[in-house]
Amino acid sequence: MDIDRVAGEEVCCLDTEQLQLPEVSSFVLKENPQLPEVLFSQWLSLSDTTRLVKTLIDDAKAGNPINIPGISANVSVGGVNSLPSMFPAGSAPPISPRSSSGSPRTSKQKTSPSSLRSPLKLVRESEWEVIPQFYFRNGPPAASALKEQCLSRINHLFNNDLDGLLIDEFKPVTKIVCKLPSFFSDVLFRKIDVDCTGMVTRDAFVKYWVNSNMLTLDTATQVFNILKQPDCRYLSQSDFKPILRELLATHSGLEFLQNTPEFQERYAETVIYRIFYYINRSGNGRLTLRELKRGNLIAAMQHADEEEDINKVIRYFSYEHFYVIYCKFWELDTDHDFFIDKENLIRYGNHALTYRILDRIFSQVPRKFKSNVEGKMCYEDFVYFMLSEEDKSSQPSLEYWFRCLDLDGNGVLTPNELQYFYEEQLHRMECMAQEPVLFEDILCQIVDMIAPEVKNLVLSNTLESSSFCVSSHLQRHFLLQREGYITLRDLKGCKLSGNVFNILFNLNKFVAFESRDPFLIRQVHSAF
Repeated sequence: MDIDRVAGEEVCCLDTEQLQLPEVSSFVLKENPQLPEVLFSQWLSLSDTTRLVKTLIDDAKAGNPINIPGISANVSVGGVNSLPSMFPAGSAPPISPRSSSGSPRTSKQKTSPSSLRSPLKLVRESEWEVIPQFYFRNGPPAASALKEQCLSRINHLFNNDLDGLLIDEFKPVTKIVCKLPSFFSDVLFRKIDVDCTGMVTRDAFVKYWVNSNMLTLDTATQVFNILKQPDCRYLSQSDFKPILRELLATHSGLEFLQNTPEFQERYAETVIYRIFYYINRSGNGRLTLRELKRGNLIAAMQHADEEEDINKVIRYFSYEHFYVIYCKFWELDTDHDFFIDKENLIRYGNHALTYRILDRIFSQVPRKFKSNVEGKMCYEDFVYFMLSEEDKSSQPSLEYWFRCLDLDGNGVLTPNELQYFYEEQLHRMECMAQEPVLFEDILCQIVDMIAPEVKNLVLSNTLESSSFCVSSHLQRHFLLQREGYITLRDLKGCKLSGNVFNILFNLNKFVAFESRDPFLIRQVHSAF
């Protein structure tokens, strides 16, 4: 390679800012731009510089490491430790400029991969490494202490001569380790014993309960996963039958039913119907995990497992409640074909209901019958009806009777709709020689009990220009007579809404409400 040609190329690439000449001011260099080039040409003409350049070129061709004074390197080039300079000792400018962009010499040097990395990239990678995992498909893993405690209990319960536990021996595992009601033992055992071997080993239980993170889930999710069918996102009524069978077989408060399988079956059905009535708010027969968590079923199950007297478990599991419902159905079902028609239901509560409300019920507007028989309701339909009739303050009951009264299905109750149902009540009172209560007075009473919101209504000019003061009671009465309406939200916001339905279509409860003790009335109002 021609040194002169290289030197010429080097001169053409000179940058006065990169020479770093401490003896010459930057002002002088800028005023005499030819001075750096002259100095650099003189430096290249030296014999030592020529030998050094040739040595560097040969090393670059051979791929050897290059060592230049002013650049950190472990190996010296050709035994040359310093460059000849026409500057005084210790004041020689650095060979390498500040930036590699202005010097072809430095662009030919080998650069290690680590020196090419971006500082931003390194910082980003360190941040990625410290971000903890925040999503786990099967839930977060159990803490070490909790896992060790669970494994200790498992080892203690599975410490026997057999390879595992039989179904009769599995109940302590359900109670102590899983902390579930004891009547979940059978269904949990079969959930783990997928091969139907009749035995659950320690490893199989650890794999299902610990390794699949069932240990860390809340109780409602555990119950949901145990009861539901594979690849299913909801619970059906049939999913509850296994735990009801075990409850009937093991609970001390239900031992008297051992010899009456028919009553056992009806009790289980009634409990399931009650569960879906209160918890399955969508009413589609598909109980979701969200509905299960929002309800009180888990607490009721725990109560039923701990309480020896099943009748004290008022929610869902009371045998006395079942007996009242079933006996009432059996009494109305005169031909015992397990279906009830309109003529049978009119006798309910000693003919307490009106024909108009029964027509709405059998039109299946509030709820479609499960009987699949025209004009007849089955036992499940009757359970739904009776739960709504006996407790009109519950959310399902309010929705049920509201749909019955809403004749046009527009989501509001108008005075005309209320009057339609009350007309039959008024006629029945006249036939029974009771003092009738006019609808205008009943409407005022309903408005006072519910206190519905005034919905974008304006009083007439007559009322606005009248000289006397119109009370809020008369204003609400006037609004309801003209354009006002009552919504389901109004009924749900009032604790006396159940009495509104009794006034409109249940004569016996309406008469009892009108003849109640005034002292008790004051107590009720003071409580509100």
